[in-house]
Amino acid sequence: MSRFPLLSTRRDALLSAAWLGAGALALPLPSFAQTPKRGGTLVVGSEQVPRHLNGAVQSGYATALPSTQLFASPLRFDDQWKPQPYLAEKWQLAEDGKTLTLNLRKDAVFHDGKPITSADVAFSIMAIKANHPFQTMFAPVEKVETPDAHTAVVRMSTPHPGIVLAMSPALCPILPKHVYGDGADLKSHPRNTRDVVGSGPFKLVEFSPSQRIVLERNEKFFLSGRPYLDRLVININTDFASLLLGLERGDNHLIGFVSNPVDLRRLQANKSLDMSNRGYEGIGPIEWLAFNMAKKPLDDKRVRHAIAYALDKKFLLKVLKGGFAQRDLGPIVPTSPFAEAGLEPYDVDLKKSMALLDEAGLKPGANGERLRLTLDNYTATTLPSAEYIRAQLRKVGITVDLRPSDFPTWAKRVSAHDFDMTMDSVWNWGDPVIGVHRTYLSTNIRPVVWTNTQSYNNPKVDELLAQAGGLIDPTQRKAYYATFQKLVVDDMPIHYLNVFPYHTVTSKKVGNVPATIWGMLSPMDEVFLK
Repeated sequence: MSRFPLLSTRRDALLSAAWLGAGALALPLPSFAQTPKRGGTLVVGSEQVPRHLNGAVQSGYATALPSTQLFASPLRFDDQWKPQPYLAEKWQLAEDGKTLTLNLRKDAVFHDGKPITSADVAFSIMAIKANHPFQTMFAPVEKVETPDAHTAVVRMSTPHPGIVLAMSPALCPILPKHVYGDGADLKSHPRNTRDVVGSGPFKLVEFSPSQRIVLERNEKFFLSGRPYLDRLVININTDFASLLLGLERGDNHLIGFVSNPVDLRRLQANKSLDMSNRGYEGIGPIEWLAFNMAKKPLDDKRVRHAIAYALDKKFLLKVLKGGFAQRDLGPIVPTSPFAEAGLEPYDVDLKKSMALLDEAGLKPGANGERLRLTLDNYTATTLPSAEYIRAQLRKVGITVDLRPSDFPTWAKRVSAHDFDMTMDSVWNWGDPVIGVHRTYLSTNIRPVVWTNTQSYNNPKVDELLAQAGGLIDPTQRKAYYATFQKLVVDDMPIHYLNVFPYHTVTSKKVGNVPATIWGMLSPMDEVFLK
């Protein structure tokens, strides 16, 4: 099993800005040593229950896994962060970064046989801008012009360096205007769950929430000879242990996002399975401890620093994560080309922690307690880390009350800013404009989960993000993001613990396991059964 083996190569690839200019049909996806076979049914296990199947109005793995099979997008990405043709056979980002021209294939049709035109692309991009939770992703887009049926010109008010990556399958599914352009609310549109019409490699056969999603090969798929599979079944079970047992029995062929170290150790020892951490570079998951800076005494940076110095991150990685996770020191995941090296690590120092608490006026009482805080979390995987944090903070006089809950309860509390500290795993989503800015912009302090629920407000950070988000040159952007990362790590609205150790585990019968930067959030037209 390799861990982030292509890190430096990927940084170089991105910083060379290969994806920011023009692209054409000649660029290949990764080559594979094995010859794909046609036929068979791939069963993918998932504990995530999607509300619907339309990734244009919903983020996250639950929807993206089926959505990327049903809907094609303008571009896709390889394992080197390089864009590849998909619905667009050529593309060009103007030098000023304000115009992206997409030249569409002329032979692509939707599942119902109707041709895909620039009108569908224009409709989809503006629909995503209006409805997708990632408000920064298409915020600069003013309009999409359609000079002919196969040319879409995206016009933006300001340079947008993340616009090419935003053409990815999980972020920009192209919807049929003739189905979704009926004026109905896209977030609750009835065709999000039944009679779904896309142009991806698979068509919908059955959607049984909490049970299964059955897809079959799209015989009209525009990439000749693909997909290789006859069927793809997403077997949904909220009991993850049952899913893993099914994988070991052979009922499931593939499960992604496996992160529990106990599970990983067991699966790693199983000779009938393969395991890899490739395919999560674009997702960029960070496990962190977030502080509610609107509450005392957490509004005092010395208190937040004291908490950080009380935690032994090396112990957390080695023991609690079983050696499967990588340390993370800042808001941009180490696999990103914009990650800054040399950030303050806040290595464990209990004396320094207690001195900072003294300095903040939080002297211990007769029982040794200085203050009492709540700590929320919503997954069983992060619970051991939460229990460790409670035990460590007790050593410096901070009593922690754990509040483990289900996701809806946790999301309601965090959205209402009703918390002291919370554990979470949050994704970078490839480009900082898409997945990082949202957490730190003071303009994004909202009653919505995965916004700036920390109530962090630093005008200098706002300025740096605005500047970095308006630059096309990746070297200049990296410089702004370097200053941003140092500032945020010092301000500490969030203390970063590790890169969440997602792994994909598969039967050895599976060929071409998704390993691009988007991994399981990619179309599986190349996957086959041996």
